[in-house]
Amino acid sequence: MSVVQLNNSLPTPKPAETLADELEAAKQQAQAEGLKYAGKVSPEEAWKLFLNGQAHLVDVRATEERKFVGHVPNTFHVAWQTGPALIKNPRFLRELENKLSKDAVILLLCRSGKRSAAAAETATAAGFKHVFNVREGFEGELDENQQRGGIGGWRQRGLPWVQD
Repeated sequence: MSVVQLNNSLPTPKPAETLADELEAAKQQAQAEGLKYAGKVSPEEAWKLFLNGQAHLVDVRATEERKFVGHVPNTFHVAWQTGPALIKNPRFLRELENKLSKDAVILLLCRSGKRSAAAAETATAAGFKHVFNVREGFEGELDENQQRGGIGGWRQRGLPWVQD
């Protein structure tokens, strides 16, 4: 596994109380938007929470996406969808519960933030209490050429990632 991106100007971790405030703000925003999960955080906020040990980052992309596109090091992987047809993983909740408690602060990451939002709703409905979606995902939104990687996302923001 080779390191593809390690930015020396990464955000400095914030004090725990500041991060707790950010999560509380995300929860309030989620309630205002009518979301069915705890809330949304930016890639930078997710990195800080993960780096400070205040949250667990779970990549919900397919194994192939992680392998060929890259992933955040030292994170959990629980695929929301599997296989070339991206069929919903029937073991998603069981696999998530085998890795983390239902009381843990969990940040879900996918390619653009859409699948992780669906996974966050499902996990919350199953009793996970603090599930957040990472806005923009790993690769961000499609640009005018229908390509990802240039508009937002974990990688474009210069946060750490590796590629097999």
